[in-house]
Amino acid sequence: MYLLILLGSLVSASGWAQLQVLDDQGNAVILEQPARRMISLAPHTTELLFAAGAGDAVVGVSSYSDYPPAAKTIPRIGDANNLDIERILALQPDLVVVWGSGTSRRQLDRLQSLGFKFYISEPHTLEQMIASIERLGVLAGTTPVAQDSADKLHDRLDQLRRQNSGQRTIRVFYQVWHEPLMTINAAHFINDAITLCGGVNIFADLPALVPQLDQEAVLLADPEVIIGAIAKGQEISAVEAWRSWPDLQAVRLNNLYTIDADLISRPTPRLLDAAEDLCEMLAQVRAKH
Repeated sequence: MYLLILLGSLVSASGWAQLQVLDDQGNAVILEQPARRMISLAPHTTELLFAAGAGDAVVGVSSYSDYPPAAKTIPRIGDANNLDIERILALQPDLVVVWGSGTSRRQLDRLQSLGFKFYISEPHTLEQMIASIERLGVLAGTTPVAQDSADKLHDRLDQLRRQNSGQRTIRVFYQVWHEPLMTINAAHFINDAITLCGGVNIFADLPALVPQLDQEAVLLADPEVIIGAIAKGQEISAVEAWRSWPDLQAVRLNNLYTIDADLISRPTPRLLDAAEDLCEMLAQVRAKH
């Protein structure tokens, strides 16, 4: 990744306008000059662009792009499944940043047929999230800002690794949603945060990225900890429903935890905030024994 950023710098210094990086699906993204009119098709890609120092070049965002606060003032272009194609055309973007698994294939095909250039974002780990900031900085011509953001994030990530290295592993059930009951597998970025903190995702081996489960599967797996996201304004977390099964290890040990959905549900710099909270939760669990 550093080689790509260095290459982008050398090309500019030698008078060539072309910029090139690989996106998260391994596609080469080539621009003749830094992107100056970008559209973001997902809330997490909006955050990544701002982290890369490219916020001023973002001219359109998806409906739920609410962070950082400056994103709220940018024109809306619909959501990943219902884009306002006419508005996108009017905004004349030179780069569209797409959520790979969250944007419908039909919408992508339509945009591609109109000749737009894409960067497909699909970070599965904290390291990949940081690398995304570096790459987007190359495409936006904001490498110094992006690299500074990435360096600070790497420092925090390295600190969490040092703090949690060698700790007792804890079997974790992460609850994405309750009706239907949903969790994550090993390829999800939340799994990476759990692993960073010395946890083991009890459903890591399931094939789907966000698999559906029944309650029996959780009861049979008998996790030591259950963690669920809680949204702003939500007073009671759905994880509290597990108290109906007092013999479940996580209930018996009073290891039911909630985490801020805004922090943990997007692969952005704020995911490190969530990871720090998650590591503290697992440290509390270890301290009980």
